[in-house]
Amino acid sequence: MNINSELSRKRKGEFENDNNDRNFRGSGSEGDDEDFLTLSLSSRPLRPRKHSPPPPPPPPPPPPPFSPAKANPDTHQLPTMVMYESPALVHESSMVMYSPPAMLHEASLAAVLSNTHQESLPHMLSHGSRRKLPQPVRDGKSETVPVPFPWATNRRATVHSMNYLLSNRIFTISGEVQCKKCEKVFEIEYDLRGKFLEVGNFIAQNKATMHDRAPQEWTSPALPKCRFCDQENCAKPVISVKKKRINWLFMLLGQTLGCLTLKQLKYFCAHTKIHRTGAKDRILYYTYLGLCKQLDPTGPFEISR
Repeated sequence: MNINSELSRKRKGEFENDNNDRNFRGSGSEGDDEDFLTLSLSSRPLRPRKHSPPPPPPPPPPPPPFSPAKANPDTHQLPTMVMYESPALVHESSMVMYSPPAMLHEASLAAVLSNTHQESLPHMLSHGSRRKLPQPVRDGKSETVPVPFPWATNRRATVHSMNYLLSNRIFTISGEVQCKKCEKVFEIEYDLRGKFLEVGNFIAQNKATMHDRAPQEWTSPALPKCRFCDQENCAKPVISVKKKRINWLFMLLGQTLGCLTLKQLKYFCAHTKIHRTGAKDRILYYTYLGLCKQLDPTGPFEISR
């Protein structure tokens, strides 16, 4: 009896111990589950916040307007200056040169001198498509006259071309001048090629700004120095009373055509078929270009209408 009660007590004690162990394990697992849940929540990656899209960038500024001054420096426009070329004159490389006839170059001079063919009489100037009929010669005057100078033709107010003059070894042009102070008369010579290139270069550089009017350098020409009294700007060319004997080429090379009267200038225009209506500075301009055209028909000496 006592043994049975003892066994029952032991079994009861073991049963209670088993229940206690089970309860302890259950509570521990619940705590672990709670800790695991907390850890999993804390370790879960955070979702990025949604931000509004950035505003669009402002449009680029418009390109600056094109300025000719800021253009590529390697690209240059052709200069408006035109030079009458000569081997004796050195010009800047940026200038546009006008090439005169080959007869003005030393290299081709021998070929010109060997050419024995005489040049025909120069053609008379004609301008524009509407040509006026030649006016009849009044008072019994003929269009041909005795040759007054070696460089002049037998036609009134007409000189030979550079081709003819160089091929005939005419290199200097002479004429008489008179001092306005001491009244001495003496002769002056001009180098044909050098002086003509000087006049041609002046026209090529300034023609665009002349507006068909002679500049002050032509209307009030600078005169040579007197050989006797050494007076500056005093030797005036001697002008023949007979207009057919005026030394036109000498006065052209000396740029003293401005010493002629309006009537004498109109005489030149009348016999070279150039319009002769206008003031003296306009007729003087026509006379300069007309004579240069006779010397070099291919030069920049066209008269605009």
